[in-house]
Amino acid sequence: LRIDSPNSPLAQPMPSPLKVEGIIRHPADGGSWEYQVVITVRDERGDEVSRHVVGVGALHPNEQRTFSLAVEMFTPAVKGGRRH
Repeated sequence: LRIDSPNSPLAQPMPSPLKVEGIIRHPADGGSWEYQVVITVRDERGDEVSRHVVGVGALHPNEQRTFSLAVEMFTPAVKGGRRH
């Protein structure tokens, strides 16, 4: 089963099972910080299914970044009594 996009006529949205948001603020003193945003997906055995770096950047003194993560789920629409 593969639904190419949430806008596909086959996609039926479901409630999001996970939403997380966090803020990192660099204090006024000290040098710059570097960061990378890494997403890792694991299966029921704990084996890594995929791992992606989705962003890199730097924080300078007094700067702030907000990071948000959401898992969006979709089910196939039933068409003519069959699932696609």
